[in-house]
Amino acid sequence: MKIIVDAMGADHSPQAPVLGAIAANRDFGAQIVLVGRGEEILRALRESGIRDLPEGVEIANADDVVDMHDDPSTILHKRKTSSMVVGLKMLADGLGDAFVSAGSTGALLTGATLLVKRVRGIRRAAMAPAVPNKAGGKTLIIDCGANAECTPEFLLQFGLVGSLQAKVVHGIESPRVGLLNIGTEDSKGTDLQRQAYALLTEADGQGLLHFTGNVEARDVPLGAVDVVVCDGFSGNVLLKSIEGTAMFMGSQMKRVFKRNLFSKLGYLLCASGVKDMMKLLDYREIGGTELLGIRKPVIKAHGSSDELAFRNAIRQADFAAAHPIAGDLEQMLAIVKDFRHD
Repeated sequence: MKIIVDAMGADHSPQAPVLGAIAANRDFGAQIVLVGRGEEILRALRESGIRDLPEGVEIANADDVVDMHDDPSTILHKRKTSSMVVGLKMLADGLGDAFVSAGSTGALLTGATLLVKRVRGIRRAAMAPAVPNKAGGKTLIIDCGANAECTPEFLLQFGLVGSLQAKVVHGIESPRVGLLNIGTEDSKGTDLQRQAYALLTEADGQGLLHFTGNVEARDVPLGAVDVVVCDGFSGNVLLKSIEGTAMFMGSQMKRVFKRNLFSKLGYLLCASGVKDMMKLLDYREIGGTELLGIRKPVIKAHGSSDELAFRNAIRQADFAAAHPIAGDLEQMLAIVKDFRHD
């Protein structure tokens, strides 16, 4: 698989994406196209002691960069020579199998939708990060910020996409799909949640997914479900709350272990377990979030991604390209297109 990497859109560009690409090429043989200002990419390589491009790594020049303050709706015209737009066009034209960028989320979503296109029948592409849970697995949160305002049909599609993704990526035979709500009763929530509940129940009856009903936010990290369906506003609040709690707990653990000599000795006894836990919560180990519903894999990496994060985002992109879900998704959407909410 050939992975196209936006070398200019991250906070630490071009060093982080370039070195992450070199690491991905070295560690698991990824074929890479670095898109961006060629001279700056080569300079970043030289500064790291790399004189020649490794076999399997190439550069596609792009003179411009999408700024975080750019209006996403204008990038195809005002930033048409940017690394993001050039890379997405390459993906759309079949010059690569997946695309990775740490640039503006809005611009990436707009560019992917207009250039690479959505899967037939998909109303909105969604972002679905996987967060660790108490059960030892991962829970997908879909959507986590791409669509702040949703219809019941959007949430139904999120459930279908998330269920397929959980099967393919996490190997779960029958992923449990839950609808984020303020209570588990089917009468809870606004009209959006109640109508989406009815659609998801109907899809469950058709055997298209395994809908377990409503799920409360506190039960998400406990592994109550494998896929959480929600509008982008609620999903983003949920995700940031989980991240903030993890950061708080990590800082509290450090404070406890540094309290005195005995606590420091205690840390030495359980250091391996603590490191494993912190690694589990480290976003860099995942790499990024795929824009689900786009015809070809587009991975959004964190803006502050370092070399490790880019390496793992490329690994994620390589896996996604090798395990496409677009065909199965189109078949599902053809079945549910006549579903109606009350």
